[in-house]
Amino acid sequence: MDNTRKFKFDFNNADEMKLILTQVYDALKDKGYNPINQIVGYILSEDPTYITNHNNARSLIRKIDRDELLQELVKSYLAD
Repeated sequence: MDNTRKFKFDFNNADEMKLILTQVYDALKDKGYNPINQIVGYILSEDPTYITNHNNARSLIRKIDRDELLQELVKSYLAD
């Protein structure tokens, strides 16, 4: 157990994740929440109550695997 594990995802649908995340963001904004804070709270805790039910946002966010989302966010942040 002293060896470093490799972490790899083969998720090729970043566009779908972006669409879902945008819809969740819009639903949170519509309800008067700070969307960034709420989404970060969800990502860190996996507690769905950070996401509103408005426009089916809570159900939508659960379609995204948090590990895959984090991978895409880091890739996007570090992209040139």
